[in-house]
Amino acid sequence: MADGEKKGLIEEFKEFIDKGNAMDMAVGVIIGGAFTAIVTALTTDIINPLITLLTGGAVGEDGMAIPLTIAGFNIGNFLSAIINFLIIALIVFLLVKSLNTAKEAASKLGKKDEGEPEPEMEPPTCPFCLEEVKEGATRCPHCAGAFDKPAEPKPAAEAE
Repeated sequence: MADGEKKGLIEEFKEFIDKGNAMDMAVGVIIGGAFTAIVTALTTDIINPLITLLTGGAVGEDGMAIPLTIAGFNIGNFLSAIINFLIIALIVFLLVKSLNTAKEAASKLGKKDEGEPEPEMEPPTCPFCLEEVKEGATRCPHCAGAFDKPAEPKPAAEAE
């Protein structure tokens, strides 16, 4: 690798770390691992025994379901893995959807409502000679009248 490529990669890595992407990813991995354990327990301890009972499997003396096997394959574990995946995928989808909705709502709050047009402003006028003056002027360039406060534009409705 050329020296310039290493610097580019290092700079990109610094930007990645600075933006918080690494922290977001780490939190996601940790929460995902914890959530996977919960869903695995749900499918192994509750859903898998129900599937075994519904498909004609027997219940052992200890109350645990005997796994459903067909031709030596443990179909119960496979079905458990599919259900596990679907539950996790649904929860991740709902989380991402809610985060995107929250981001959209936050960006709308930050922006001015585009439905309301900016009111038209009339340029400031001298109260003495009624000539147009520049915004912020303290004296009229036409009649030399002094203003109490710097000239400000007024909405078109107020200017009339």
